[in-house]
Amino acid sequence: MQHTVISVMHNRPGVLNRVVSLFRRRAFNIESLSVSTTEQPGLSRMTLVVNRDEVTQVIRQLKRLVDVVSVHDVTFQPSVAQELCLVRVGPPGRRLGELLRAVHECDARVLEAAPHAMLLAVMGRPDAVSECLERLQAFDILELTRSGRIAMTLHGQGEPPRSPAVPMDAGGDGSSLPYTWQADGAVDPAAA
Repeated sequence: MQHTVISVMHNRPGVLNRVVSLFRRRAFNIESLSVSTTEQPGLSRMTLVVNRDEVTQVIRQLKRLVDVVSVHDVTFQPSVAQELCLVRVGPPGRRLGELLRAVHECDARVLEAAPHAMLLAVMGRPDAVSECLERLQAFDILELTRSGRIAMTLHGQGEPPRSPAVPMDAGGDGSSLPYTWQADGAVDPAAA
């Protein structure tokens, strides 16, 4: 079963490596990973999709990492998930009308149309993006990239607090934090 895990963490070097290593050491395959800044300076939001029946233990250990502010498994919460896919299809030739009909029915956008290829953008629910890609297989997919899932709960359920739960010092580097061991056994040198 696929679980969607949302984590808010401090935007510092090495944090993403520690989070991913936590999943790797427990033999979790990360299906998708998307990380970006948030509305709060100094914080990043990570959306992970893992294909595993039980994620409770690794989420508990993830919460213990020094730079992690919050972690939520939103798999069973009312949430919205979206994904972006860029796909280049081969020359449509005489099938241009059929391709444009498929593009319209998938709610895709044509970003570039050239005689040798057409670049499309598909955005929507991950399953809808997959269905669209199945339809586009008939048009000779030359190149493809997917952004990975991003998700947010509806009505603010399970959302992180508006201000960081971990106090920041005036410099914003967290050096005022007490000495703490990481859940993965590494020591945070900035907190020492």
